[in-house]
Amino acid sequence: MAVPLPVAHLNGRFLPLAEAHLSPLDRGFLFGDGVYEVIPAYGGRLFHLPGHLKRLQHSLDGIRLKNPLNDPEWSALLKELVTKNGGGDQAVYLQVSRGADVGRDHGFPAKAPATVFAMSSPLDPLPDELKHRGARVITLQDIRWQRCDIKCTALLGNVLLRQQAIEAGCHEGLLLRNGHVTEGTASGLFIVEDGVLVTPPDSPELLPSITRDAVLMLAARIHMPMRRDVIPIGALERAEEIWLVSSTREVYAVTSVDGRPVRDGKPGVQWQRMYALFQEHKAERVAYE
Repeated sequence: MAVPLPVAHLNGRFLPLAEAHLSPLDRGFLFGDGVYEVIPAYGGRLFHLPGHLKRLQHSLDGIRLKNPLNDPEWSALLKELVTKNGGGDQAVYLQVSRGADVGRDHGFPAKAPATVFAMSSPLDPLPDELKHRGARVITLQDIRWQRCDIKCTALLGNVLLRQQAIEAGCHEGLLLRNGHVTEGTASGLFIVEDGVLVTPPDSPELLPSITRDAVLMLAARIHMPMRRDVIPIGALERAEEIWLVSSTREVYAVTSVDGRPVRDGKPGVQWQRMYALFQEHKAERVAYE
């Protein structure tokens, strides 16, 4: 039986992904002049969509690009995309660039309409290796630009740092700036210190994370002590637990930093509790929405 081709959306049309083509003059291609979002869908239902659309608007405002759609239009488009790709668990990717001009010039084009692209791919559960053994990470000096709160498509810094982690035999890299830890190359950060859940405050140094907000909400639900605070590099050695979060991997434990085990080198009790809560939260959202 033939496998259905994935369906994408490009500038107002749904079409097979293989048939979606962009102009080589598109500024997303030439300059990385665009922003993106990754939104998980569970049971065919988009997870925390309002938070993702709010972050999308923040990113568009940050690069001075008008949002081509309003929230109801985005919601309808993305829900239809999920349906056309068979429902179930999916990772939905959307991208908005400043469009294609008649030539290549750094200045903003006067009339080029924005390019709107979206696609979807199957979303797999957390791999058993990460679930049972946790992640190995290394610390890396952050070489990215100064507006990491904008989820922009210019990800070369993230790509180079992530590859450095991979070549070191690690799952992820933790990024260091001015003596403190901000986030991973593609993940948000938590530590548990003296029984308190700590995550860095929002700032231009890191991306506001929808999954991180969900974890904070769940921590409040179970009355877990928590705070937003700068995390010094030394806190990684003192931490009782370290967690990473992302839209596609949810929340997972770090068990090794720069070759040193985090406590006993196994996913901690607090992470196990949060992981179970997160799975319950997903099921609640699917049933509610």
